[in-house]
Amino acid sequence: MSAPAPLDTPRYMSVKQVADYLNLNEKKVYALVNEGQIPATKVTGKWMFPRELVDRWMLETSHGGALTDRLTIVGSDDPLFSRVACGFAEKAQAQALVSYSPTGTKLGLALMQNQRAEACAVHWGPAQEAHIRHPALVRQFPRHTQWIIVRGFAREQGIMVGAALADGGRDGEQILRDPALRWAARQQGAGTGRFLEEHLRRLGLEPAGLNAEVTTRSEREAAAAVAMDLVQAAPGARAAATEFGLHFISLGWEYFDLVLDKRVYFRHLFQQLMGRFMHPETRALANLLGGYDLGEVGRLVWSPG
Repeated sequence: MSAPAPLDTPRYMSVKQVADYLNLNEKKVYALVNEGQIPATKVTGKWMFPRELVDRWMLETSHGGALTDRLTIVGSDDPLFSRVACGFAEKAQAQALVSYSPTGTKLGLALMQNQRAEACAVHWGPAQEAHIRHPALVRQFPRHTQWIIVRGFAREQGIMVGAALADGGRDGEQILRDPALRWAARQQGAGTGRFLEEHLRRLGLEPAGLNAEVTTRSEREAAAAVAMDLVQAAPGARAAATEFGLHFISLGWEYFDLVLDKRVYFRHLFQQLMGRFMHPETRALANLLGGYDLGEVGRLVWSPG
């Protein structure tokens, strides 16, 4: 553990205070802020530095990182990724903390920005546009200059429905145009909700026209809402529909990628996690769930340089 801060060190420090705290000149502090390296936030036009995050930043950047036995992943939800991450955490036991907390794409990136997580799973539109959309999304956050994007996998995205609705023989467009159907919506900033909204607009429909009766915060919660007959339809991945025995109507493919700090990429924990997607049991699970292509797992697809 780091030594406790002096009693007169405030919880939120000004530029001058953080310069004194780190024994730097103020010009260097401004340079670190402009490079997106030191954790900082602007309050009424002035930069403020949370002491807790500054301490953590110092630990993380010291001798390769003192927190290399931890991998906290946030962002988008996915059944295959969840199972692989949980299996990896079980294998690590008490030797390392590996956690996966689905929060949705945009909230996950905000947590990355505030240095509350080491990696964030993202998906933001169709696969053929991911090379443009994912970098554009991360550039909205000041710390993006320290981040890279690593390919996870391609997955099939669409509509999850129960047997009663599927037996009617209607296709995806007919279902989307039915104003009476009860839908499960996704929370704001979720990639799955974004995918459905864009598909609706391509059909000349407005997302507000859907009869959204509940808001769900993960792929599995949305699938559960359909399985429990709380709603009749929900956006989601094919794998989530498979898990809950639902019917699936495909709307296209997307990339499920990982945004992470450059330093995290070289951690053994992260490389070992990516390596698990090469295992035959993971490939078999992907085939069982359906709607996956693991052909590019672990490939570096974007860096700010």
